[in-house]
Amino acid sequence: MNENFVNIGEILQSLRINKGLAIEELAEDICSVEELDLMEKNKQVPTIDQLFRLANKLNVKLSDFFDFTSADSASYVSAVSGLINKYRRELNYKAINEIVQREKNNPLFNFPSSQQFLLWHEAICLYYLADPEKRDKKVSVRMLNEALDLTNPIRKGLSEREIEIKMAIALIEKDDLNFEEAISLLKGILEDIEMLPSLAVPQIRLRALYGLSQSLASINNFNESLIYSEKGIRQCINDEVIYLLGEFLYQTASNYLAFDNKKEGIKYLTKALHIF
Repeated sequence: MNENFVNIGEILQSLRINKGLAIEELAEDICSVEELDLMEKNKQVPTIDQLFRLANKLNVKLSDFFDFTSADSASYVSAVSGLINKYRRELNYKAINEIVQREKNNPLFNFPSSQQFLLWHEAICLYYLADPEKRDKKVSVRMLNEALDLTNPIRKGLSEREIEIKMAIALIEKDDLNFEEAISLLKGILEDIEMLPSLAVPQIRLRALYGLSQSLASINNFNESLIYSEKGIRQCINDEVIYLLGEFLYQTASNYLAFDNKKEGIKYLTKALHIF
């Protein structure tokens, strides 16, 4: 068992009893009673996702589950970052925002890279959690640029994370129907990606290609949209992933149908349906 979690069972049980919760109540919608019992006996390690949900139900901070006398602060920051990344993939902005608001004043996140990470996610939550009619794109984009300024004020030789932050700006522009700006940013992102020796998260390129194909189709540039949707399909095949493959196939079908090419449109719709 990871030594960073050596006291977690005792902490869980103590907090649960202190809050007057039966084990069945705490486990509900999080895990089985049997799993929670094993966690409390230090026979099973909860996932960071389960820890976050348990902390919310117990009305305590996630950090309360970490013993800082034995666990280094980097482990905690890494765990929180991993949880935020998971929720970002799920588009669970409410959960992300809860974590960011709890951690933004935590001294463990005082380093520029950690501050950048939280500011990045605070900005996207501010935009996507707002009522669509009341979203303030300018504030979110300003915050994202401030996040980039923390590590790369001249915007040269962007790192993978900095490219992701730039991607957040591009996607907000797209979702705010500012397609020309989104297209310009996304094409720049693809160039930035080519400058990297490799990608730790290959899905970044796929998101850029899909956002670009969508944006081009939105301004009726179906020819160029088709180029990028087909590039996305080839990239999925090359990377051996189905991430966004169905979406690329559907976008390709839509482009062909816009040309009134029903044969190709139906072919790609059938493929998309199979993937979905």
